[in-house]
Amino acid sequence: MFTINPFAELSASIPPGVMQPYLVVMAVLVAAGTLFDIVHKGSAKYFFTNWRMSKKKAKAVGGGELVSIALKTGVVDVLASGEFCNARRRVAHLLTMYGFILHVVSTVVMVFNPSADAMWAHLWWIGGLMVLVGGYWFWFFIRVDVAAEGNSRFRVMHADLFVLSLLASVTLGLLWAWLGGMVLFGLYILATTVLFGSVPWSKFAHMFFKPAAAFEKRVSEANGTNQNLPTLSRDDPEQQARHSMELLRGAPTDMGLGIKREAPRHY
Repeated sequence: MFTINPFAELSASIPPGVMQPYLVVMAVLVAAGTLFDIVHKGSAKYFFTNWRMSKKKAKAVGGGELVSIALKTGVVDVLASGEFCNARRRVAHLLTMYGFILHVVSTVVMVFNPSADAMWAHLWWIGGLMVLVGGYWFWFFIRVDVAAEGNSRFRVMHADLFVLSLLASVTLGLLWAWLGGMVLFGLYILATTVLFGSVPWSKFAHMFFKPAAAFEKRVSEANGTNQNLPTLSRDDPEQQARHSMELLRGAPTDMGLGIKREAPRHY
Protein backbone atom coordinates (compact mmCIF):
# COMPACT_ATOMS: atom_id res chain seq x y z
CA MET A 1 0.00 0.00 0.00
CA PHE A 2 2.76 2.46 0.95
CA THR A 3 4.70 1.78 -2.24
CA ILE A 4 1.81 2.08 -4.72
CA ASN A 5 1.06 5.29 -6.56
CA PRO A 6 -2.66 5.79 -5.80
CA PHE A 7 -3.05 8.17 -8.73
CA ALA A 8 -1.68 5.57 -11.14
CA GLU A 9 -4.31 3.14 -9.86
CA LEU A 10 -6.92 5.86 -10.36
CA SER A 11 -6.11 6.07 -14.08
CA ALA A 12 -8.18 2.93 -14.60
CA SER A 13 -11.27 5.01 -13.80
CA ILE A 14 -10.20 8.59 -14.51
CA PRO A 15 -7.67 9.35 -17.28
CA PRO A 16 -4.52 11.31 -16.33
CA GLY A 17 -5.70 14.06 -18.67
CA VAL A 18 -8.28 14.96 -16.03
CA MET A 19 -6.13 15.05 -12.88
CA GLN A 20 -3.24 16.95 -14.44
CA PRO A 21 -5.33 19.99 -15.51
CA TYR A 22 -7.03 19.85 -12.10
CA LEU A 23 -3.68 20.38 -10.36
CA VAL A 24 -2.88 23.26 -12.71
CA VAL A 25 -6.24 24.86 -11.87
CA MET A 26 -5.52 24.48 -8.13
CA ALA A 27 -2.13 26.21 -8.58
CA VAL A 28 -3.80 29.05 -10.47
CA LEU A 29 -6.42 29.40 -7.71
CA VAL A 30 -3.68 29.69 -5.08
CA ALA A 31 -1.78 32.33 -7.07
CA ALA A 32 -4.91 34.32 -7.90
CA GLY A 33 -6.28 34.02 -4.37
CA THR A 34 -3.00 35.19 -2.84
CA LEU A 35 -2.84 38.23 -5.13
CA PHE A 36 -6.47 39.06 -4.37
CA ASP A 37 -5.83 38.72 -0.63
CA ILE A 38 -2.79 41.01 -0.77
CA VAL A 39 -4.59 43.65 -2.83
CA HIS A 40 -7.88 43.44 -0.93
CA LYS A 41 -6.25 43.74 2.51
CA GLY A 42 -3.67 46.25 1.33
CA SER A 43 -0.79 44.18 2.69
CA ALA A 44 1.57 44.90 -0.19
CA LYS A 45 0.68 48.62 -0.22
CA TYR A 46 1.30 48.92 3.52
CA PHE A 47 4.55 46.96 3.28
CA PHE A 48 6.09 49.03 0.49
CA THR A 49 4.80 52.36 1.87
CA ASN A 50 6.28 51.60 5.27
CA TRP A 51 9.52 50.44 3.65
CA ARG A 52 9.77 53.63 1.57
CA MET A 53 9.06 55.94 4.53
CA SER A 54 11.50 54.15 6.81
CA LYS A 55 14.33 54.49 4.29
CA LYS A 56 14.24 58.29 4.72
CA LYS A 57 15.28 58.08 8.37
CA ALA A 58 17.18 54.80 8.36
CA LYS A 59 20.84 54.37 9.00
CA ALA A 60 22.80 52.63 6.27
CA VAL A 61 22.76 48.84 6.23
CA GLY A 62 25.48 47.26 4.13
CA GLY A 63 24.95 44.60 1.51
CA GLY A 64 26.71 41.98 3.62
CA GLU A 65 24.41 42.68 6.55
CA LEU A 66 21.35 42.47 4.28
CA VAL A 67 22.50 39.06 3.08
CA SER A 68 23.00 37.98 6.69
CA ILE A 69 19.51 39.23 7.59
CA ALA A 70 18.02 37.37 4.62
CA LEU A 71 19.77 34.15 5.69
CA LYS A 72 18.60 34.54 9.29
CA THR A 73 15.06 35.17 8.08
CA GLY A 74 15.12 32.07 5.90
CA VAL A 75 16.65 29.79 8.52
CA VAL A 76 15.07 31.08 11.75
CA ASP A 77 11.72 32.55 10.73
CA VAL A 78 10.85 30.34 7.74
CA LEU A 79 12.59 26.97 8.07
CA ALA A 80 12.53 26.80 11.89
CA SER A 81 9.33 28.84 12.56
CA GLY A 82 11.17 30.99 15.08
CA GLU A 83 8.10 33.19 15.60
CA PHE A 84 6.64 30.56 17.94
CA CYS A 85 7.99 30.76 21.49
CA ASN A 86 5.83 27.86 22.63
CA ALA A 87 7.80 24.68 21.87
CA ARG A 88 4.72 22.48 21.39
CA ARG A 89 3.15 24.87 18.94
CA ARG A 90 6.39 25.20 17.01
CA VAL A 91 6.75 21.41 16.69
CA ALA A 92 3.12 21.06 15.60
CA HIS A 93 3.57 23.85 13.05
CA LEU A 94 6.77 22.33 11.65
CA LEU A 95 5.18 18.89 11.35
CA THR A 96 2.22 20.37 9.49
CA MET A 97 4.31 22.66 7.28
CA TYR A 98 6.90 20.13 6.14
CA GLY A 99 4.30 17.40 5.90
CA PHE A 100 2.16 19.59 3.65
CA ILE A 101 5.13 20.39 1.41
CA LEU A 102 6.06 16.70 1.09
CA HIS A 103 2.45 15.72 0.43
CA VAL A 104 1.86 18.37 -2.25
CA VAL A 105 5.18 17.87 -4.06
CA SER A 106 4.82 14.08 -4.15
CA THR A 107 1.21 14.43 -5.34
CA VAL A 108 2.33 16.56 -8.28
CA VAL A 109 5.13 14.14 -9.15
CA MET A 110 2.88 11.06 -9.05
CA VAL A 111 0.06 12.68 -11.01
CA PHE A 112 2.30 13.92 -13.80
CA ASN A 113 4.48 10.77 -13.78
CA PRO A 114 2.36 7.67 -13.04
CA SER A 115 5.48 5.46 -13.23
CA ALA A 116 7.37 7.53 -10.64
CA ASP A 117 9.67 5.72 -8.23
CA ALA A 118 8.06 4.14 -5.16
CA MET A 119 9.98 6.66 -3.06
CA TRP A 120 7.36 9.28 -3.97
CA ALA A 121 4.57 7.10 -2.64
CA HIS A 122 6.51 6.77 0.62
CA LEU A 123 6.93 10.55 0.81
CA TRP A 124 3.22 11.06 0.05
CA TRP A 125 2.22 8.89 2.98
CA ILE A 126 4.89 10.29 5.33
CA GLY A 127 3.94 13.87 4.48
CA GLY A 128 0.24 13.16 4.95
CA LEU A 129 0.78 11.49 8.32
CA MET A 130 2.96 14.42 9.45
CA VAL A 131 0.11 16.80 8.57
CA LEU A 132 -2.37 14.71 10.53
CA VAL A 133 -0.15 14.49 13.62
CA GLY A 134 0.70 18.18 13.65
CA GLY A 135 -2.75 19.36 12.59
CA TYR A 136 -4.87 17.27 14.96
CA TRP A 137 -2.45 17.90 17.83
CA PHE A 138 -2.86 21.64 17.26
CA TRP A 139 -6.63 21.45 16.80
CA PHE A 140 -7.45 19.38 19.88
CA PHE A 141 -4.74 20.38 22.38
CA ILE A 142 -2.77 23.53 21.45
CA ARG A 143 -5.28 26.08 20.14
CA VAL A 144 -5.44 29.14 22.40
CA ASP A 145 -9.24 29.12 22.71
CA VAL A 146 -9.09 25.46 23.77
CA ALA A 147 -5.91 25.24 25.86
CA ALA A 148 -6.10 28.64 27.56
CA GLU A 149 -9.73 29.77 27.33
CA GLY A 150 -11.49 26.48 27.94
CA ASN A 151 -13.67 26.51 24.83
CA SER A 152 -14.90 23.32 23.20
CA ARG A 153 -12.53 21.51 20.87
CA PHE A 154 -15.38 21.33 18.37
CA ARG A 155 -16.01 25.09 18.28
CA VAL A 156 -15.48 26.26 14.70
CA MET A 157 -14.87 29.83 13.53
CA HIS A 158 -14.19 31.44 10.15
CA ALA A 159 -10.47 31.61 10.95
CA ASP A 160 -10.39 27.80 11.14
CA LEU A 161 -11.18 27.37 7.43
CA PHE A 162 -7.58 26.70 6.41
CA VAL A 163 -6.64 24.14 9.04
CA LEU A 164 -9.96 22.29 8.79
CA SER A 165 -9.90 22.08 4.98
CA LEU A 166 -6.27 20.97 5.12
CA LEU A 167 -7.02 18.22 7.62
CA ALA A 168 -10.10 17.15 5.66
CA SER A 169 -8.16 17.00 2.38
CA VAL A 170 -5.25 14.97 3.76
CA THR A 171 -7.43 12.69 5.91
CA LEU A 172 -9.77 11.85 3.03
CA GLY A 173 -6.82 11.43 0.66
CA LEU A 174 -5.13 8.87 2.88
CA LEU A 175 -8.42 7.05 3.53
CA TRP A 176 -9.08 6.89 -0.22
CA ALA A 177 -5.59 5.53 -0.91
CA TRP A 178 -6.07 2.91 1.83
CA LEU A 179 -9.67 1.82 1.27
CA GLY A 180 -10.32 2.87 -2.30
CA GLY A 181 -13.73 3.83 -3.65
CA MET A 182 -14.96 6.72 -5.76
CA VAL A 183 -17.05 8.18 -2.92
CA LEU A 184 -13.95 8.79 -0.79
CA PHE A 185 -12.12 10.10 -3.85
CA GLY A 186 -14.94 12.54 -4.58
CA LEU A 187 -14.89 13.82 -0.99
CA TYR A 188 -11.11 14.11 -1.20
CA ILE A 189 -11.36 16.23 -4.35
CA LEU A 190 -14.09 18.37 -2.77
CA ALA A 191 -12.05 19.07 0.36
CA THR A 192 -8.92 19.77 -1.72
CA THR A 193 -10.85 22.21 -3.91
CA VAL A 194 -12.08 24.04 -0.82
CA LEU A 195 -8.51 24.16 0.54
CA PHE A 196 -6.97 25.71 -2.57
CA GLY A 197 -10.01 27.66 -3.71
CA SER A 198 -10.66 29.46 -0.43
CA VAL A 199 -7.31 31.27 -0.23
CA PRO A 200 -8.89 34.78 -0.13
CA TRP A 201 -10.96 33.80 2.92
CA SER A 202 -8.46 31.64 4.81
CA LYS A 203 -4.95 31.93 6.26
CA PHE A 204 -3.39 30.08 3.33
CA ALA A 205 -1.82 33.24 1.87
CA HIS A 206 0.06 33.93 5.11
CA MET A 207 2.74 31.43 4.15
CA PHE A 208 3.74 33.63 1.22
CA PHE A 209 3.93 37.12 2.70
CA LYS A 210 4.95 36.26 6.28
CA PRO A 211 8.60 35.71 5.21
CA ALA A 212 8.59 39.18 3.62
CA ALA A 213 7.17 40.69 6.81
CA ALA A 214 9.78 38.86 8.92
CA PHE A 215 12.56 40.16 6.66
CA GLU A 216 11.22 43.73 6.86
CA LYS A 217 11.07 43.47 10.66
CA ARG A 218 14.69 42.36 10.91
CA VAL A 219 15.81 45.11 8.53
CA SER A 220 13.90 47.76 10.51
CA GLU A 221 15.61 46.57 13.69
CA ALA A 222 19.01 46.74 11.98
CA ASN A 223 18.54 50.25 10.57
CA GLY A 224 16.82 51.67 13.66
CA THR A 225 13.40 52.31 12.14
CA ASN A 226 11.35 49.72 14.00
CA GLN A 227 8.61 52.30 14.63
CA ASN A 228 10.10 53.34 17.98
CA LEU A 229 8.27 50.56 19.79
CA PRO A 230 9.51 49.90 23.36
CA THR A 231 11.89 46.96 23.27
CA LEU A 232 13.11 47.01 26.87
CA SER A 233 11.40 45.98 30.08
CA ARG A 234 10.44 48.24 32.99
CA ASP A 235 13.90 47.94 34.59
CA ASP A 236 15.09 50.50 32.03
CA PRO A 237 14.78 54.09 33.42
CA GLU A 238 13.51 55.42 30.11
CA GLN A 239 10.70 52.87 30.04
CA GLN A 240 9.85 53.58 33.70
CA ALA A 241 9.55 57.30 32.99
CA ARG A 242 7.12 56.81 30.11
CA HIS A 243 4.82 54.36 31.92
CA SER A 244 1.15 55.38 31.75
CA MET A 245 0.58 54.58 35.44
CA GLU A 246 2.36 57.03 37.71
CA LEU A 247 2.39 54.46 40.53
CA LEU A 248 4.59 52.12 38.48
CA ARG A 249 7.10 54.70 37.28
CA GLY A 250 9.31 54.30 40.34
CA ALA A 251 8.04 50.93 41.54
CA PRO A 252 10.17 47.79 41.90
CA THR A 253 10.46 45.89 38.64
CA ASP A 254 8.79 42.79 40.07
CA MET A 255 5.71 44.66 41.27
CA GLY A 256 2.47 43.51 39.73
CA LEU A 257 3.89 40.29 38.30
CA GLY A 258 1.61 37.92 40.21
CA ILE A 259 0.26 36.71 36.90
CA LYS A 260 3.60 34.98 36.34
CA ARG A 261 2.85 32.51 39.12
CA GLU A 262 1.13 30.48 36.43
CA ALA A 263 3.21 30.11 33.28
CA PRO A 264 1.29 30.98 30.09
CA ARG A 265 0.45 27.94 27.98
CA HIS A 266 -0.42 29.73 24.77
CA TYR A 267 1.34 31.69 22.02
